[in-house]
Amino acid sequence: MTSYDDTTSPARAGTGNRGPALLVIAAAQLLIVMDGTIVTVGLPLIGTGLDIAAADLDWVLTSYALAFGGMLLAGGRAGDVFGRRRLFRAGLVVFLLASLLGGVAQSGGMLIAARVLQGVGGAIVAPAALSLLADTFPAGPQRNKALGVYGAMGGLGAVVGLLLGGVLTQYLGWRWIMFVNVPFALLVLLGTSAVVPGARRRGGIDLPGAVSATLALGSLVYAINRAGSDGIGDTPTLVSGGAALVLGVAFIVIQRRVGDPMLPAGVLADRARLGANLVMLLMGAGQLATFYFLTLYMQSVKDYSPVVTGLAYLPFAIGIGIGSGVVGPRLQVRASARGALAIGMTVAGAAMVWFSMLTPGQNALVTLLPAQLVGGIGLGIGFVVATISGVQGVDPEDAGVASGLINTSQQIGGALGLAVLAGIAVDATADQPAGTAIADALTEGYTTGLLGAGAFYAAAVVVAVTLLRPRAGTASTRV
Repeated sequence: MTSYDDTTSPARAGTGNRGPALLVIAAAQLLIVMDGTIVTVGLPLIGTGLDIAAADLDWVLTSYALAFGGMLLAGGRAGDVFGRRRLFRAGLVVFLLASLLGGVAQSGGMLIAARVLQGVGGAIVAPAALSLLADTFPAGPQRNKALGVYGAMGGLGAVVGLLLGGVLTQYLGWRWIMFVNVPFALLVLLGTSAVVPGARRRGGIDLPGAVSATLALGSLVYAINRAGSDGIGDTPTLVSGGAALVLGVAFIVIQRRVGDPMLPAGVLADRARLGANLVMLLMGAGQLATFYFLTLYMQSVKDYSPVVTGLAYLPFAIGIGIGSGVVGPRLQVRASARGALAIGMTVAGAAMVWFSMLTPGQNALVTLLPAQLVGGIGLGIGFVVATISGVQGVDPEDAGVASGLINTSQQIGGALGLAVLAGIAVDATADQPAGTAIADALTEGYTTGLLGAGAFYAAAVVVAVTLLRPRAGTASTRV
């Protein structure tokens, strides 16, 4: 197998630009991941301003994650075929225009459509960015450090989105949650001259595979959401679930028969790479739901303003910085990727148990803030180690699709996890005895959902221990 060790790649030219190139690539990843959560703090005001029912507000989050995750593999392959820097730039333009559309949205449908378009732009940018990073840095310690920075953006970006979303909503209005992307995207676009063109491969784009995968996932998430509100026997629920099954089977058939499959079999042939993607999926499932429930707890139960809600996420940001920048890389060297992921997910799961102790009148210093710090450290470890393991040893011509897959796992996990846990939380709230105070009932639902997120992290520990090999850390392993 040919790995990323190819030092004859044309990407080795211009090695003096590695620092600026890493800055541009990391900024792009921060922007794309940030937008997965930046609307979270503003959801109550968005719902009021655009007359979106409370039960449908999660679609403002889910629509982005679905479009992003569903199109990532196709976006990664497109970069491999048409040129990674070219697609990187095109995706930024799409993302920029979609943000403008979202900022001027006059209805919930228009905003959700803009979020879908943002997701498509992100699906083009993210895999191209990760592939360009591999094109720019030689295999070994240099690339591992760069991948560590990139992986940290996957976790940190989500928290930055919450912080920035709170400040913008409070002082400029929720529409600036969308508008802020425009100057950010422009700056990244201007900086792309520092990025190498990247490797290319011959072949085509598997559009049938991309369409069937996206529709299958969308149908599944809709079915889960519908089941939570209308019951599993509801006709639209059954129809959507059936459609998801049929489309999923169609995707598998297409991948086996098409000449250039969106997901080449070799990409997931490595057990460690498969395990890393499954861990990332479970992390995404827990993380997005955690932010959703904590935001609702802070605003609906504690009555925090948007800016206070955003600032309350600072411990999460600090924790992710510690986990991804300090603890994660050292753990991977000393304990192997398998050990590091198991430790990280155990720590994150422990934080969810701590969150389950939240009460309406509780001081934030007792649970809300310290549990965030702990959870952030665990997730920071997980994002860095899973990202490195997810692209380790892949053939250069499949770098884009492998990069897309690790991002896909996080985004699809987030969409599915939120759909499942939001329904569980609603049921837990509804099951409270008559006469229970509203704040108590809501808190019971949110903490039940947070324990569900902990269950996802526990499953991630099992996956890491089962599928990842107990090998030496990547600091001494050529990626």
